[in-house]
Amino acid sequence: MSFSPTWHNLLDNVDELPSDATLLAPLSRKPFRVSAAQEHRILISFRDGDETIPLQRDQFETLFQRVQDSNGDFDLDRLPPDAEPYATVLSLHPRFEIDDRKGTLTESDTPTGSPLVDGYEVDSDESQREEPDIPVYADALLLIDALERHDPTDLEGMETPALVNLYTLLSDVQRNANDLRQDVRSVLLSRLHHDQPVSGQYGSVQRTSRRNRSLRDEDEVLETLKDAGIDRKRVTSVDTSKVDEALEVTEIAESDVYEIEESEYVRKAEVDEDEKESRLQGLKDRLAATDENTDELQQEIEELEQRIDDLTSFDSASTFHTKSGGDS
Repeated sequence: MSFSPTWHNLLDNVDELPSDATLLAPLSRKPFRVSAAQEHRILISFRDGDETIPLQRDQFETLFQRVQDSNGDFDLDRLPPDAEPYATVLSLHPRFEIDDRKGTLTESDTPTGSPLVDGYEVDSDESQREEPDIPVYADALLLIDALERHDPTDLEGMETPALVNLYTLLSDVQRNANDLRQDVRSVLLSRLHHDQPVSGQYGSVQRTSRRNRSLRDEDEVLETLKDAGIDRKRVTSVDTSKVDEALEVTEIAESDVYEIEESEYVRKAEVDEDEKESRLQGLKDRLAATDENTDELQQEIEELEQRIDDLTSFDSASTFHTKSGGDS
């Protein structure tokens, strides 16, 4: 099969990428962006470097051939490190898909989207972190403080007031985190294709569906089943709400019709919002004071990151080497 139509289709899809679209190398997860799409190459640049790297058409054709030689299911582990971006960019073509779970680049007749596009939010180094005005942030900060002051691996040795504080904060974080999770889910649903995983820095998500059933009108259901030869006694059961109504107007004891099993649990009775706010403000003041003295630490971190990058970087002029037919 000729590679030319695939190449020009790929160029068209690359041209349609938003200018700020961020892509991920499939194995190392290094973020990069496409700088330009040209007739015989595609130019990219990694987040951690200013150098522009050319991805050559003939190397895309080699990868294309390797996928076909693998019956349309190419193992990404067979890629040399400098060839990872080729796989991500090729997955922009509607017939190619990267499966994060299987670690493969797959050719399919069904149009797909790339799970490694717009899956990584790159923060500007110059942007300042701001405190989000949402309940879960404040409660999570208080919870972190409580976990730092008490040993959560030794709950039996913790005093009762500390346990009450911990339980209250865990409850608040759980509730507020779930509210925020549902808000995030609503936005994600509008951006995800069905069954197409999308990856981020900490994991991946995908859109799926579930079936929720509710019975039609009772008389309609019973009549339909009757027409099919099903006796209504086989599908009718005792309605607990009607049983409760009967108990209220009779002398029947609850235990006569219910199997009752009691269990005990802890319920959050109230929350001292004033105390939480006072403690939270103290934590914010401590964090603000700490931030004022982090310039030197930040410089050391940046120098360490640069040293790591120098040790792990590869030559941009290196080519995409393929294995001989006898290699496994």
